[in-house]
Amino acid sequence: MSLVKKLAGETAIYGMSTIVGRLLNVMLLPFYTRVLDSTAEYGVVVDLYANATFLMVILSYRMESAFFRYGTAREDRDRAFSNGMISMLGSTTLVVISLFVFAQPIANFLQYPQHPEYVRWFALIMAFDCLCELPFARLRMEQRPIRFATIKMINIVINIAMNLFWLLFCPWAASKGMGWVYYVWQPGLGVAYIFLSNLIASAVTLLLLSPQIRAVRLKFEFDYWKIMFIYAAPLIISSLAGMINEMLSRAMLKNLLPGTIEQNLGQVGIFGANYKLATLITLFTQAYRYAAEPFFFRHAGDKDAMKTQADATKWFTVAAATGMLGILLYIDLVKYFIADKYHDGLSVVPILLVANLLLGMYYNFSVWYRLKDRTKLGAWISIGGAAITITLNLWLIPQFGFYSAAWVTLICYLFMSWATWWTGQKHYPVPYQMGRMGLYIGLALVGYGLGLIASQNISVIPVLWIVRTLILGVYIAFIYFFEKRRGDI
Repeated sequence: MSLVKKLAGETAIYGMSTIVGRLLNVMLLPFYTRVLDSTAEYGVVVDLYANATFLMVILSYRMESAFFRYGTAREDRDRAFSNGMISMLGSTTLVVISLFVFAQPIANFLQYPQHPEYVRWFALIMAFDCLCELPFARLRMEQRPIRFATIKMINIVINIAMNLFWLLFCPWAASKGMGWVYYVWQPGLGVAYIFLSNLIASAVTLLLLSPQIRAVRLKFEFDYWKIMFIYAAPLIISSLAGMINEMLSRAMLKNLLPGTIEQNLGQVGIFGANYKLATLITLFTQAYRYAAEPFFFRHAGDKDAMKTQADATKWFTVAAATGMLGILLYIDLVKYFIADKYHDGLSVVPILLVANLLLGMYYNFSVWYRLKDRTKLGAWISIGGAAITITLNLWLIPQFGFYSAAWVTLICYLFMSWATWWTGQKHYPVPYQMGRMGLYIGLALVGYGLGLIASQNISVIPVLWIVRTLILGVYIAFIYFFEKRRGDI
């Protein structure tokens, strides 16, 4: 239990940057959905970021996972870090040059022919973010979460500040007759300023990580790098398949819905905004992953390593299920994160919350194939999930729109979490408390159902909020006393 507490402590520090930082970033969601003129404009933002995630996987080719695998020992750390960074610098430079040269054809393909500059800006954003991956991984490996958190927070603050400057202050200044503002701002470029804000924040982040980058030894060992790449290669496939599962639905909505491109982007915007509400639960998941991945590698040789992993997964599930229930019970408040014109998609939030909880469990279950160098098996599971996503979305989106995309996401993550757990029990039998975790998820859904019944039968709003709070309190109390009775608290 002491190791689980240590993991919880590191997760809390990473959460300073991840949960708090991303929460601040999520606060841009109500801002965007109100400042941008239409759901289609926000659809452009959702669509381009979804496309960028695919290329980011290719650009980084999972070198951070290879670094965790081969840089755990202090004497190997500089070697693994240097080979990874030199390789990524060379490949990133080539990709960025290619994107700049072919920006117009790519913009035409993405159906933004008037904006090839979007492609160039995203090329630089992805390059800066890619080159930050290994320095951030090194900070995690060296257990320096405070520096990690500080740099992440600076990135978020700069991004938010630039968004507020260009999208809020500059229009206000122009309305007050401040002529100087036109030197740094042009009206009607709302989406462009979202991307430029990200670009500036990413560039500053890379500069802040320069002390780690300067540790690179200018000696490239191809044979050693090849070992790292062979380990990471199946994870690239897994990550690309994961991006298909998480992001491809946006592109498919844009291209498969029967409306015009403007109407379809409007639907993408609605789905993307409500997906953001559902990913509130993944704020904790991301903080946990930052701490858990190097943690499990460091303690893989411990006598009780499997039990530690099982306990950590159980408490992760408890936290995620509690967060899910909280969001569902207070959805009437949470929905105001987005403008009224996006509320048509609120019905997908419960589906996507369950899906994201299952995704978090999948991340826990998938640790085994990294520890046992069975990443190829993990890749096949991810490919299976991607096949489900593509097949079902092609069939259902033209008929049911973004509602089908939400259900397909849930089905895909249910399959992946089950398949990863099942194969893990054959090769690395971690004693997960599946019954107990299933109980907590089921009770969270029962609590949500009770909240819906209360909403239909209680018209006095203060009383309704009291009842919902009692439901959440009873759920937390049950878990506490149940775990305490079994000696796990």
